[in-house]
Amino acid sequence: MKDEHIWSKKPETILDWFCVVGACIAFYLILNNLGYFLGKIGFFIGILSPFAGGVVIAYILDPMVKFFYHKLFKEKNKTRGIAILMAYAVAILLIVLLAWLVIPQIVNSIVMLFTNFPSYIQGVQDLLVMMQDRYGIDLQQAIKMLDDSEAMVKEVYSLATAAMPQIVDSIGSVASNFVGIFTSVAASIYMLADKEHLLHQLRTLTHAFLPEKAADNTLRICHYANVNFTGFFVGKIIDSAIIGVITFVAMTILRLDFALLISVFIGITNIIPVFGPFIGAIPSIFILLLVDPIQAVIFGVLILVIQQLDGNFIGPKILGSSIGISALWILFSIVVGGDLFGIVGMVVGVPVFATLYGLAQEFVHYTLDKRGIDAEGNPRKQTAEDKENVFE
Repeated sequence: MKDEHIWSKKPETILDWFCVVGACIAFYLILNNLGYFLGKIGFFIGILSPFAGGVVIAYILDPMVKFFYHKLFKEKNKTRGIAILMAYAVAILLIVLLAWLVIPQIVNSIVMLFTNFPSYIQGVQDLLVMMQDRYGIDLQQAIKMLDDSEAMVKEVYSLATAAMPQIVDSIGSVASNFVGIFTSVAASIYMLADKEHLLHQLRTLTHAFLPEKAADNTLRICHYANVNFTGFFVGKIIDSAIIGVITFVAMTILRLDFALLISVFIGITNIIPVFGPFIGAIPSIFILLLVDPIQAVIFGVLILVIQQLDGNFIGPKILGSSIGISALWILFSIVVGGDLFGIVGMVVGVPVFATLYGLAQEFVHYTLDKRGIDAEGNPRKQTAEDKENVFE
């Protein structure tokens, strides 16, 4: 006879009731002192942050390491270290190449944008005056807003100057935390090199401290979450890179200004689902509007075409069914994640919610099976397969 599931098992012994009462008291104390517990958790996370950084680096590089180790070296002895070295070499090469090709041109574009800013404002102002005279549209308020372009430039310059100390402090903190960065990189190398042993240890601890079913379910949930995160992030990064390249090529062919600056911005913001294209397109259209309104219109049409292409062909082809939730729940997860954790929450909200959504589906199916009804509430005849525990 199979053991009862943990959700349906009733407390029978004094120890069972003691555990239930103790859990309730602990939950009440945690809620009553939530700020204190969150502070302690934050302090503990701060201590472990270099190792958390190592986990992130190892997680990002692991697909590349697996490709080199399994496909290139055919899992030969003593080749995993070479695969890790090659993965780091490729990652560093990509970062250096991207910085060498992109950063100077982005800086030049930004300098040119600020240098020519007064002339851009004057051009937009002349266009508004022409439209007002020709079509009789009252645009006097807009013209007055753009009247003092020098003051606008000074305001933007003052904002940049005010932000500069924070930028310098951030760079200084990164330099001062060199030991933490080195620890993260070293930890990631050890994690990648000893991956199978570490995973075996975690599985052993899970089986040692949890009941058999709970351990199996925990490991299965971790595997399910890993598949969701890996499939979503790898696919989204590839998709965003393709969109950035397509945007750059199209803008170059159409002779639009700031092609590299805008295409890099579009590619980065495209990582954010749903809202990413708008976050990248609106400032880009504004920049081109200052240069030439016709270019802004052309770019607006171009980005609509590219996003339609991405949403209907490129995205589904690359991501496939890795998300597994509808557009409504994607929007819900982005809004909730963004409200709780900002930009990071918007990015990770989708795979996190997809994992929770899958687990909720399993629990619903388990409950329906337990009650012997289908999704419409109608009684159904159970088969031998249906009688198997859905959580097994």
